[in-house]
Amino acid sequence: MTDRLPAVPPPPAEAVHRRSIIMDSYALDDEHFTVVGRLTDQIPWAEPGQQRIHDMTLGVTVHLPDLVITAAEAGMASFPHSECPLIAPAFARLAGISVRRGFTRELRRRLGGVSGCAHLGELARAIGPAVVRTASERVAHARLNQPEESAGPVPLPLGSCHIWAPDGAGPRKIDAGWVPGSVERPVPALETFLRG
Repeated sequence: MTDRLPAVPPPPAEAVHRRSIIMDSYALDDEHFTVVGRLTDQIPWAEPGQQRIHDMTLGVTVHLPDLVITAAEAGMASFPHSECPLIAPAFARLAGISVRRGFTRELRRRLGGVSGCAHLGELARAIGPAVVRTASERVAHARLNQPEESAGPVPLPLGSCHIWAPDGAGPRKIDAGWVPGSVERPVPALETFLRG
């Protein structure tokens, strides 16, 4: 393992476009939470009042035990065409989708192409990992704060990256005794857990 992280190149002096996606998660009760995503596109060099092209939100309510979306609502505060907001109600069709394997495929089937909005679709794709992250944190937090009660298994992002490959460091750390949420980040290297 290398001790040096690759350097991030410095940005140019003036951006020609800036996209931001922010996700916030909120607990509703013991079995439900909401993730609200916001996507903004700005043109920093444009005239004042014309800089923001897109400002869109998408909120989903999720059932924690099975990660099924129970409700979804989209909205648009800034958009390039007066007809853009007409598609926002279609994103209620996210209800019933499980945010596990096949989420992106089902999202594309229900709301891809002319059936949806490219920008809200991008926000919906970004919400999937935020839902899994939120569920993992909620379960890990419950385990740490109520160890006598079973909070159920931590939903793991298996297959989502090299750490979570079937034989990757994440599953191997768990096999060696690591409990997600039990140590500071970054989680130590696998060898730390293997040494016990």
